Amino acid sequence: MFLSLGLTASLAAAADLFPLDQIRAGMRGTGRTVFTGERVEEFQVEFLGVLENIGPRQSIILGRLTGGPLAKTGAMSGMSGSPVYLEGKLVGAVALAFPFATEPIVGIRPIAEMIRMFEQRADPVPAALRAVIQDGRWLPPENPRLLPATYDALPAQPKLTPIATPVHFAGFTARTLEVFGPALRELGLEPLQGSGGAASPHSTALGDPSLLQPGSMISVGLVRGDLNVNADGTITHIDGSRIYAFGHRFLSSGPTEMPFMRSSVITLLPSLMVSFKISTAAELMGTIRQDRSAGIYGELGKRPQLIPVELNMYSSRSGNQPYRMEMVNDRFLSPFLLQLAVFSAIDATERLLGSSTVRVQGAIEFAGATTPVKLDNIYSGDTSTALLTALGTALPLAQVVQSGFQDLRVARVKLDVSSLDERKQLKLERAWASQREVKPGGSVEVAAVLRGENGAETIRRVPLEIPSGMPPGPLSITFADGPSMNLMDLRAPNSGGEPNSGAQLVRAINRTRRNSRLYVRVWRTDKGFQLQNDHLPSPPASLRQILGAGPSASGGITNTWTAMVADMELDVAPSTVSGSETIRITVKE
Repeated sequence: MFLSLGLTASLAAAADLFPLDQIRAGMRGTGRTVFTGERVEEFQVEFLGVLENIGPRQSIILGRLTGGPLAKTGAMSGMSGSPVYLEGKLVGAVALAFPFATEPIVGIRPIAEMIRMFEQRADPVPAALRAVIQDGRWLPPENPRLLPATYDALPAQPKLTPIATPVHFAGFTARTLEVFGPALRELGLEPLQGSGGAASPHSTALGDPSLLQPGSMISVGLVRGDLNVNADGTITHIDGSRIYAFGHRFLSSGPTEMPFMRSSVITLLPSLMVSFKISTAAELMGTIRQDRSAGIYGELGKRPQLIPVELNMYSSRSGNQPYRMEMVNDRFLSPFLLQLAVFSAIDATERLLGSSTVRVQGAIEFAGATTPVKLDNIYSGDTSTALLTALGTALPLAQVVQSGFQDLRVARVKLDVSSLDERKQLKLERAWASQREVKPGGSVEVAAVLRGENGAETIRRVPLEIPSGMPPGPLSITFADGPSMNLMDLRAPNSGGEPNSGAQLVRAINRTRRNSRLYVRVWRTDKGFQLQNDHLPSPPASLRQILGAGPSASGGITNTWTAMVADMELDVAPSTVSGSETIRITVKE
């Protein structure tokens, strides 16, 4: 939703905003925020001056804060958005501060800029998140090859930076915050464990809007339920059912749909690094609709559309641990949040060091009749198994929500995660054929040996019937694990183009080979065809003549040069499979 241009004019006409050009050094005003419970208290503000054009068409007011606990705490995480008034008129929101400052000198975002920002159209791809995704920084430091150079969180010289947004994680393990903390901090978020849980996390009842006022604390929810992720800030301005808060970006996600709750401060924690409010979220109050550089905008009394997640963690030691939650429906945040939830669920019951095997089965369901994306993979190793499992589970969701297809509206994610305290891995040792030459219409047996961790061998045999009409020549038989076979398909000249519908994307994801199977492909260099992204390998002679005569551009037909004779999937014991080998036989007259 975009606000009309008339909103700014109507607010200005109400004469409740203090003009930026009338602010002078030495003026004194008041601010409002919550220091304890839900009671809004006042603090004093001495205006020091205005930094003009500090950003594109942006100015920042410098002010010194006094009163309450501020002499001890300085500007705290959670104060972002605290309204500042001069002569009874709203000036703006406390939004920025100097790191490690010895006194609470802050940057105040002018309220007119906050309102004007929400009249503009947003970049459909959030700049802050786009940079993080492209650099691979969603991935924690256990994946150093995917990370850029070490990020220095401390500024080289004192400068105004957005006051860090405290993000409370309830129900997550401490290790989860250690692993994913760097990525959160690069987004200007300060992860805190063990606080911020909602009083009734499964309740969807809407609270009384009259309980909120400028200066009240709110928690913006990313995950609600058995696991909770809430980001705290302060309301700057309420105009009817519209609220403005934070005074700086949350995640720069532009148009969004995130729940926000009333929040209560339990206590304040002064710190030499970052002082912050420890709070807990209460009932649902509405939905955040916009998240931009100058703040966030929301609507009271509106319910957000969230993604229900059912995660069942099975363990031989702890039995079944069910998790029920809802997370925001966002093209970048949703996969990341699912990754955190899966990692924490495994970490809560399983060891992170030592031999382990984790299997994930489930589905990503969509509204309507769209076929669900099916999930079934096994991850095994001595280290980082939980991390690999979480990442592998989140990637299919990322493919879906970042595709842009309107028919792929995620309705539910259902996961069954089971683990063993042993490494289940099979490696392809060798493959062979019962004979090197075969006639059309004949048969040949091909076989592969897979070796396990304890040296035990598993043999898989496949009878292969040679079609009677097959022309003579070499025939290749490739045994490979799922990821290797996927890579072969991507590198093939007949791999096809990008999916042009949600249904095609779902089919492509569901056709992706799993890492717990051994695949056998029989192929030869020949002429095949592709029609609307679906392969037609080695069609009958009559169909081959028709397809070959069709115009490539208008008919959607493209010639390919790898013909698949057969493609088979062999089940093995529940374990990962690795390795690839190709053998060749000759078809003779």
